[in-house]
Amino acid sequence: MVAWTFLATWLYAESRRRSWLLLLADLALTLAALVSSLAVLATASIDAGDPTLTVSWAATPVLAWAVWRGPLAGLVAAVVIGIGDVVERQSLTQATTNGVVLLLLGGGVVGYVVQLARRAEGSLAQAVQREAAAAERERLARQVHDGVLQALALVNRTSSDPALAALAADQEASLRRLVSGPASPATGAMDLCALLPRRAAVELALPAQPVLLPLTLAQELAAAAGAAIDNALAHGGTRAWVLVEDELDAVTVSVRDDGPGIAAGRLADAARDGRMGVARSIRGRVADLGGTVSVVSTPGQGTEVELRVPKRP
Repeated sequence: MVAWTFLATWLYAESRRRSWLLLLADLALTLAALVSSLAVLATASIDAGDPTLTVSWAATPVLAWAVWRGPLAGLVAAVVIGIGDVVERQSLTQATTNGVVLLLLGGGVVGYVVQLARRAEGSLAQAVQREAAAAERERLARQVHDGVLQALALVNRTSSDPALAALAADQEASLRRLVSGPASPATGAMDLCALLPRRAAVELALPAQPVLLPLTLAQELAAAAGAAIDNALAHGGTRAWVLVEDELDAVTVSVRDDGPGIAAGRLADAARDGRMGVARSIRGRVADLGGTVSVVSTPGQGTEVELRVPKRP
């Protein structure tokens, strides 16, 4: 028992991934030590209710299981040890009943307290993250207000091009909403196809039925597809083709253009230079949704960007 205590303590510290095997071994060895009292203690001692070989050491796997998986696991381990205690006593005495009840209480209460502690730790971590995000948002808001927002407002007021003025006003309003505070969680479902940009140079191939997705997922995927379309038309392509595939558990949006293609290393160079169109607007959005992005480009033959996201990220 002493040797296993030191070995188990070392193994717990060294090998978290295999802890369930260690817990099973701990429970089995404790049960074996408990039942071995039949071979070591005299029958008269057992009948008199003398302590088993394990005494209170038998409670350690119960507590370990409770810490590992909460009150249910603690109760299961307590039942197993309790059965071993009854087998060793060969009857359900008052002392045995008291011991089993204490094991059940210990496994349930410790497991519940550990669950509460973990939830509290998670809530604290989320609160710290929200506080850090709020501080970073305020810092960025100051910088954006002093630069980008004022520039957009100036363009809106002084531009002689109505389309440019309207675009600047729209982007200013969107940016102000972004930096003013976190948006309310979006709920409900939305047809992805209805959110995709409609332009003269863009040809859409859509499913016959609406592609209904959670609202936030649909908005972010449409925004990523819009960024891919913008890139396709801004870098030499005259037309873009968008294909939406609605699968059982995922949605795939492919954007293909007839441009000159992307030279090897160009995306990496753009990211190093701070141009984050693909890295953030496309890859970042899709990664946040739990999806993947693949870019296939052949010089002189255009580029295809495939966005694939699960329907339940």
